[in-house]
Amino acid sequence: MSTNAFGLIYTGDNNPQLKDLTSSRSIAATPFGGRYRCIDFILSNLVNSGISSVGLITQKNYHSLMDHLGSGKEWDLNRKREGLFILPPFLTKGNEGVYRGSVDALRSVLGYVRRCPQKYCILTGSHTIFNIRFNDMLQAHIDTGADITILYNEVPTLDPEAQNNDLRLILDADERVQDLELNPYRPKSDKQSCDVFILDKNLLEFLLEEAYARGDYDFYRDILLKKKHSLHMRGYKTSRYVARLDSLMTYFTHSMDLLRADVAHDLFDENRVFTKVKDEVPARYGANARVANSILADGCVVEGQVENSLLFRGVRVAKTAVVRNSIIMQGVSVGEGAVLDHVILDKGVTVGNNRMLTGYDSFPIIVRKNQAV
Repeated sequence: MSTNAFGLIYTGDNNPQLKDLTSSRSIAATPFGGRYRCIDFILSNLVNSGISSVGLITQKNYHSLMDHLGSGKEWDLNRKREGLFILPPFLTKGNEGVYRGSVDALRSVLGYVRRCPQKYCILTGSHTIFNIRFNDMLQAHIDTGADITILYNEVPTLDPEAQNNDLRLILDADERVQDLELNPYRPKSDKQSCDVFILDKNLLEFLLEEAYARGDYDFYRDILLKKKHSLHMRGYKTSRYVARLDSLMTYFTHSMDLLRADVAHDLFDENRVFTKVKDEVPARYGANARVANSILADGCVVEGQVENSLLFRGVRVAKTAVVRNSIIMQGVSVGEGAVLDHVILDKGVTVGNNRMLTGYDSFPIIVRKNQAV
């Protein structure tokens, strides 16, 4: 199955609300769900939709992301023609190598856009996690003759700490955009963009060149909002589970949601989510280990107690240690007698014997990568 569209992923978002999670990595490379990174979900969505050419725009802290993606083999994107194109910033006469915003970043890769033989571009961000195929959305875009089609879902509440590119759509009965709001204090609509846009690649080129000529630099504010009445924009609703990693609290909440059967089924159904393969032994449990309602990746060694938690690859939980309601990332070692509750431990953290770290539902504790506690 092939699709007359190519993918373009912008990974230059920088959200200080994610705190230490993104101090040394981009949002796209943030670990999620035990063995995945955020980028795995949007890449898998594109590949499952029959898209064979994907451009990945990077800006800052992208070494971890490039190490994870490699040649794109796990997503079947290591091809002789097309495939995965990693597009880092570079210095030329017309490009300073530092992007002021998304318009600068997108304009810098217009060479890649022009080379793509496909007609349509599926433009996405990298901080939103869901599992769908874009084929029906693309067909709806073609059938309605829209200039831009925006994927959205309905959200019941607003997180006041998570206003980062929160684009709200006000639609008529035919799903046509009547108005747009960006980071509203009191949203008039519960229809929130999933940061996925479909448009003709020639239109994308025109919009970017026009915005650049006027000194504009933000795709949301300077293109979508300013042209909401002159362009034919439509919404396309998804009823699937959508996780937006807008803050440390939303990251913790959506990670804990994976322990619910309905959410796990929605994110990991027949549409496979591909990730980097690591050959490790299965998780091993000691004679006195107790594990309940948790996700453990391969390579874990558990001799203590784990409840309502996510353990990434290679985590070690020593005897008499207790881990509850926590997210423990790759290579973490938890010493004997330690107690962890509502904690996020980044990669390579070492927790000493008899240490105690306790957070709350509304305020989880996070420990930065490679620290000793």
